[in-house]
Amino acid sequence: MIFEQIRAQTSDNFTYLIGEEDSREALVVDPTSPVSLLISAVAEHKVRVKYIVSTHGHRDHTSGTAELMSITGGKIAAHINFRQHKDIALKDGDVLRLGLLEVNVLHTPGHSPDGICLLVDKKLLTGDTLFVGECGRTDLSGGDSAELHASLFEKILRLEDDIVIYPGHDYGTRPFSTLGLERRSNYTLAPRTRQEFIEFMSEP
Repeated sequence: MIFEQIRAQTSDNFTYLIGEEDSREALVVDPTSPVSLLISAVAEHKVRVKYIVSTHGHRDHTSGTAELMSITGGKIAAHINFRQHKDIALKDGDVLRLGLLEVNVLHTPGHSPDGICLLVDKKLLTGDTLFVGECGRTDLSGGDSAELHASLFEKILRLEDDIVIYPGHDYGTRPFSTLGLERRSNYTLAPRTRQEFIEFMSEP
């Protein structure tokens, strides 16, 4: 599998390039403008961008989508609640295929109604749902702490400890982590009832 984490040139956003080596089919997750580093990575790996996937619709995660689509012809895939243009409407449990490689879609609302995570080969791309040492905020439009609790505790934390998480921003002490390490050290993942989590997220 081809896998590259690319830090944006002008922000702390991460963009991801995932490809299948035999077919040379690839997808890009959350392209941030400018896309020059990403285009260089696509050329270096000699892959064809089949999908451009948005983990959610916030501008910092979609600013490079239109430019990348015009250059590569990749189809935009996003959750059905994504309010911008999309070619493919995703829902929980869907699978995007790159040759023989399967990329599994998990709907993880809370930070935003259209939030998704992508699971591929023991790697979980968490967008703005879960960061290294933190979780996504819920005080923006469409945010919902009860939904984020369900996404974190009923979906993500039910995965195996050796899953490596790759977040949408470089906020933590390292650019990626394991779910087991986050389970032990991330204060936002301490056991809480849904109501306790709602109150925790509302603290100043």
